[in-house]
Amino acid sequence: MPTVSTETARVPEDLSGRQRRMPVGGITWRHTFRALRHRNYRLFFWGQLVSLVGTWMQQTAMMWFVYDRTNSKLLLGVVAAVGSAPMVFSSVWGGSLADLYPKRSILVLTQSAQMLCAFLLAAGVWLGFATPAFIMVVAAFNGTAMGFDMPARQAFTVEMTSREDLLNAISLNSSIVNGARVVGPSIAGLMIAAVGVAMCFFLNGLSFIAVIAGLLLMRLPPFKRKIEIVSAGEHAWEGIVYSMRHPRVRTILGLFLAVGVFGWSYAVLMPAFARDVLGRGANGYGVLMSASGTGAFVGALMVATYGHLFTPRKLALGGVWLFSAAMLAFSFTRSFSLALLFLFAAGFGMLLFFSTSNTLLQTIVPDEMRGRVMGVWSLVFGAMIPLGSLEAGAVAHWLGTALAIAFGAIICAVSALVTLCVIRRRQARTAS
Repeated sequence: MPTVSTETARVPEDLSGRQRRMPVGGITWRHTFRALRHRNYRLFFWGQLVSLVGTWMQQTAMMWFVYDRTNSKLLLGVVAAVGSAPMVFSSVWGGSLADLYPKRSILVLTQSAQMLCAFLLAAGVWLGFATPAFIMVVAAFNGTAMGFDMPARQAFTVEMTSREDLLNAISLNSSIVNGARVVGPSIAGLMIAAVGVAMCFFLNGLSFIAVIAGLLLMRLPPFKRKIEIVSAGEHAWEGIVYSMRHPRVRTILGLFLAVGVFGWSYAVLMPAFARDVLGRGANGYGVLMSASGTGAFVGALMVATYGHLFTPRKLALGGVWLFSAAMLAFSFTRSFSLALLFLFAAGFGMLLFFSTSNTLLQTIVPDEMRGRVMGVWSLVFGAMIPLGSLEAGAVAHWLGTALAIAFGAIICAVSALVTLCVIRRRQARTAS
């Protein structure tokens, strides 16, 4: 494969003053998948692709099952919140562990725990004891495992590839997440109608075998701890302090939280929008979720190939504004075809923001802080889902599904504008 030239990218220094090196030249569509030249990353990539298809099948089936049994929009938000809230408590410790212990070992344990959750859900539905309360308990346990999984998985990317291929690898990670969002909900919609939700849960459990096998087959150098700590609590707390004191990290995380709470939560309302607004069943719901995933998948490939041609600010803020405009239009449409088009654009815009913000966080922090900063990122991710789910469910309960989605879109657009003002003000102070 042709070599890719590198130079110092236009990203901020970390606090130590070291410049980060990223590939910025000679990239075409032929190099879109260059991170796959690393054997360990190839094993991760294909294993994750299989597993994530199962994960989106399970997520789609779970939300449809809850709404079909209870007919409650508010409970949709509650279930999603309970499933994500434990991440708030486990992600910071997960980031600390990712800096102290082999990340592969952490991931094998967390993926195994999530596999167990999937099998429990399948058993609950098949045997008839899968009440909403049972779903919440299993979702909470799964969320705890995800809190330890996410920072280790994010920080592990550079170890599977190289610093030069980090941007490409992160974008490819986003592509498989969102590629799975295209396939998973579509399969789930068909399977729910044909054989029921239990099979979606069972197949998700089997899908974890692929990623666990990939992790075990990797060839990695012996793990050496780079730092010593006084206590686990102090080590984890340092990551929070660092993230709050670093102005660029703080800005990224602030916008990430706002967009996550008021924007990303639209997915919680998709079962209600599909059935009550558009008059569609499980198949239509699956297609709607896939439209958003298709847009995000295309966006991920575009960022992987051409992301270096644009400044991170343009990609991130432009992505938020595109997402906001698309979701605002989506909230007022009653045409299924237009709804698919707007969700495609929304998924594209959201990916631009998420992928760029993730890459920036990993490139502006020192190596020894990466796990803990990604732990804080996971904490914000874990907090935004329950907060957003409750916000979306409550607003939809009182004002209706369409107005809840429109409200979230407007808040996202305003948040991006405020962020731009903060950045310009900080640059003006630096220049003076």
